[in-house]
Amino acid sequence: MGILVLGEPDLRRLAGPAEALRAVHAGFLALADRRVVLPGVLHLDLPHARGEVHVKGAHILGSPFFSIKEAGGFWGNPERGLPVGSGLVLVFDAQTGLPRAILLDNGYLTELRTGAAGALAALLLARAELRVVGILGAGSQARYQLEALCQSRRPARARVWSRRREAAEAYAREMGARLDLPVEAVGTAREAVEGSDLVVTTTTAREPVVRAEWVKPGLHLTAVGADSPEKQELESEVLARADLVVADHLDQCLRLGEIHHAVAAGRLQAADVHELGEVAAGLKPGRTSDDQITVADLTGVGVQDAALADLVVAEAERRGLGRVLEASLG
Repeated sequence: MGILVLGEPDLRRLAGPAEALRAVHAGFLALADRRVVLPGVLHLDLPHARGEVHVKGAHILGSPFFSIKEAGGFWGNPERGLPVGSGLVLVFDAQTGLPRAILLDNGYLTELRTGAAGALAALLLARAELRVVGILGAGSQARYQLEALCQSRRPARARVWSRRREAAEAYAREMGARLDLPVEAVGTAREAVEGSDLVVTTTTAREPVVRAEWVKPGLHLTAVGADSPEKQELESEVLARADLVVADHLDQCLRLGEIHHAVAAGRLQAADVHELGEVAAGLKPGRTSDDQITVADLTGVGVQDAALADLVVAEAERRGLGRVLEASLG
């Protein structure tokens, strides 16, 4: 039995922001159509190592594969000369359960599919004309979010804020050159939010960094960072003020993410929340006027990982990429 092994260089050749957006869009449509087997998320916190691990998986009915993904973030790694993010995806045959592929992506596919979900949320929920985009956080996901957004909804300019001014300035230089886009580093989160048409939050904050008083009619917010129960980037009053709140997966967002905090505080009713797949499928409305305030709570759903894994494995087999590991069944 052969198991396909793909490293990060192969995976970067197989999928970029455009391919990820198509795969993630299809995955959310399948989720809305109830064609996905989706287990709960496993979280493993390692405070002694300043680390956290997330395990997610899914099977899209009709796909030849199912996938299980591990992604970790270890915040002390830069002091060791190592990247913060890591991970891999295990892909199995959906008929036999036998392993079909190991995707040694170092977290690349997680970054890519998260950026794609942000781009999809912007397509469905932001105003048609994006003059200014505000980015909170200046790490790797902040880069993937802006790059993915520019595939389909290119803004006139962007602002970035980070707690570390030098990180924001480095981000502005790098992303401005990469995307041929004016990107300005600003000194406060408020400066990044006020006057923007779309704001993406990509921090690891455990206390809100976006205040309700900064949020004006017409703004769309995509919150990405709160992927565990303790994290929170938006004041709950932001969601209370919003005309439309959209979850990537409501059951999951009731346990983690911004919706979790707002519902617990009594500022939002779960019944009023739409799901991203439902909006993508036209089952629920997205933005209906330019003066609405909209919020997307993206906690990261296993169907995103499965959809992207399905794509890269099928394409790698078609193109003959990767190496085959021979494995014995006995």
